[in-house]
Amino acid sequence: MPLLKIVDAGARSQLPFSPGIIAGDFMYVSGQASVEAETGAIVSDSFEGEMRRSIANLRAILEAGGLSLDHVINVKSYVADEADLALYNRIYPEYFGRPAPTRSTIVGVLGTKLKFELDCVAYRHATRQEAG
Repeated sequence: MPLLKIVDAGARSQLPFSPGIIAGDFMYVSGQASVEAETGAIVSDSFEGEMRRSIANLRAILEAGGLSLDHVINVKSYVADEADLALYNRIYPEYFGRPAPTRSTIVGVLGTKLKFELDCVAYRHATRQEAG
């Protein structure tokens, strides 16, 4: 595999960014929100619905690059409303089990169109569960 590869499958956007880029040992996935995977159209939903759709889009891009959520080593999450943090922390471990990736959570930055977004960095050669 080339040292640099664009991953342009799994979930798409009309915006000017690549869904994912593999650079050497790592895959970087752009921010994924509650959008229709084929068209990039925003899908408004409950916080839980938007979070689950965002992670499904992230997972689809990782899989298009030959990886899984278990390869994720760093997550940045963006939560629009601080009131949703408890639900966020209940749902999150369903997707990112132990050992958990490193994580930053930023609150109050999404405006009014989205309730949740996340991006990640994944390591190509091992899962977190294989870490020593």
